[in-house]
Amino acid sequence: MSFQRKLQLATDFYQLSMGNVYYLDNKKDQIAVFDLFIRKNPCDGGYTIAAGLEQIIEYIEQLHFDDEDIALLKKNHPEFDENYLKYLRNFSFSGEIYAVPEGTIVFPNEPIIRVKAPLIQAQLIETTMLTIINHQSLIATKASRIVDAADGGTVLEFGLRRAHGSEAGLYGARAAIIGGCAGTSNVESEYLIEIPSKGTMSHSLVQSYDSELEAFRNYAKYNPNNLILLVDTYDTLNSGVPNAIKIFQELREKNQLGDTYGIRLDSGDLAYLSKTARKMLDQAGFADAIISASSDLDEYIIRDLKLQGATIDSWGVGTKMITSYDCPALGAVYKLSQIEEKGQVKPKIKISNDVIKITNPGYKKVVRFYDRNSHMALADLILLDDEKIDEKEPLEIFDPICTWKRKVLTNFYAKELLIPIFVNGKKVYQSPNIKEIQNYVKHQKQFIGEEYRRALNPHIYHVDLSEKLWNLKQQLIHQER
Repeated sequence: MSFQRKLQLATDFYQLSMGNVYYLDNKKDQIAVFDLFIRKNPCDGGYTIAAGLEQIIEYIEQLHFDDEDIALLKKNHPEFDENYLKYLRNFSFSGEIYAVPEGTIVFPNEPIIRVKAPLIQAQLIETTMLTIINHQSLIATKASRIVDAADGGTVLEFGLRRAHGSEAGLYGARAAIIGGCAGTSNVESEYLIEIPSKGTMSHSLVQSYDSELEAFRNYAKYNPNNLILLVDTYDTLNSGVPNAIKIFQELREKNQLGDTYGIRLDSGDLAYLSKTARKMLDQAGFADAIISASSDLDEYIIRDLKLQGATIDSWGVGTKMITSYDCPALGAVYKLSQIEEKGQVKPKIKISNDVIKITNPGYKKVVRFYDRNSHMALADLILLDDEKIDEKEPLEIFDPICTWKRKVLTNFYAKELLIPIFVNGKKVYQSPNIKEIQNYVKHQKQFIGEEYRRALNPHIYHVDLSEKLWNLKQQLIHQER
């Protein structure tokens, strides 16, 4: 049975079920505001990299229901009103979407995406937007943490075979590049992100020949400019590395040794093996040979290997990056914050016994404050959209939970994080290419303190509420209670 993806149906059923109620109860034309945000950074980290906006734009632009979709819904869900199904058949997004640019470093509770649209429309797009943002932001953040641990070493994404399906592998590879990876083994990604895939050989190639040396020699004959030899099939130090050196010597004598050559370690004590192999390569006159390593790596293992003096130049990271092994899901949520009907605006709030689940009401924006001299980020502030910041005056900010924790900002400048993506249903934003997004991440990380970016026990970056927003929130809490 052939199967073609239908992103318009890639939603939770209750989105369509609620839409039927909204339509029949004359609520479809109410203007709703929803915020998409995270409650917690992945991997117990101090930050998150927002990724996936390009795919959300594509989804919104292509979102429609065809006759086949309507027939399916009519057959399986007879409770759906005929006029509601006609509404879906003629569906097109007519609202506005503001978002942080892709690659923006974000923190819990601040809107990453703000949607303002007719209620049915805003409700319908929730699930697909969440799955895109949750997946790509998670992998981009994990990749960024691994790249930081490599501390200047090259990191390559090698995870397709362990991804949760080929689609997760494809978009995970994209997110990994955004997070800072230099390349990916995923050939399909060449079509999506226009960066050549990378890789050399597996153990099966070596095993397919009668000897390791013969395997290396034949591989080198056809790949003189992509010569990273896998040296741990039999005996890394007594066979693999000596045979690799012999091949390098043969090529050098023929003046055929390319600029990119070296070895890959895929098992064993990588610290010991890399240090010993480095000595062997240097003594043989191949000081510029690359040592690459793989073998279930993540940021913690890479950091420890570097502390042990491992002489590894390039890191191939698979399973633990593409699945974010220690934190397999990012819990971004999408919450209603305002309803507008017949000119009357009503801020909305969700109240919970879990403080973290109490939402922030209203039509809001996010501002990031920077020090004028160092340009380091100081804090973020969530405000109601009509509020203004006077950069010439000191500004007192406070923790929205522990309100006695206060700080006065001086000598700062402010930058709004949310920018228009769709206005009146029309796209007004041009997505940058993948390298531009990656460079944007690198640039931002220079101005987010290291204490917020460390892998273990990071300092908590402050995301506060303006006094006006805080007061509105308290008013609604008391009103509902």
